[in-house]
Amino acid sequence: MSATISVNGALHTVDVDGDTPLLWVLRDVLGMTGTKFGCGAALCGACTVHLDGEPVRSCITPIDSVGVSEIMTIEAIGATEAGAKIQKAWLDVEVPQCGYCQSGQIMSASALIASIPHPTDGDIDDAMSGNICRCGTYVRIREAIKQAAAA
Repeated sequence: MSATISVNGALHTVDVDGDTPLLWVLRDVLGMTGTKFGCGAALCGACTVHLDGEPVRSCITPIDSVGVSEIMTIEAIGATEAGAKIQKAWLDVEVPQCGYCQSGQIMSASALIASIPHPTDGDIDDAMSGNICRCGTYVRIREAIKQAAAA
């Protein structure tokens, strides 16, 4: 199946089976390796991207469900106001340890700040609950989100 998708503001035509997960289209077909494979079952959040501004797990999102939606990946999130604030705070607070989960964490946090500019602890818990960090940087993640919200 041939599909044209919009990724980070650019159109790409890909020739893949309709049930191919968006994650593999991004990584293997388009060479955008910032989005990570974690569990393959939408449980860890490492593969989080934005679909029309909403965070989705690209490992379970079939390419034929994307349609004309705008996909944004970690490669472009810094061009958004919320993404730039989150990325700066991530660096200021020194959130990453191993870094593997961080692209998914940043994508979820950016969507949160874009939709709720001044989130409560409960808002942060809800937005980030699907993102797992095996290194346990949750305290720094929360601190960075609060710093970005205050910026």
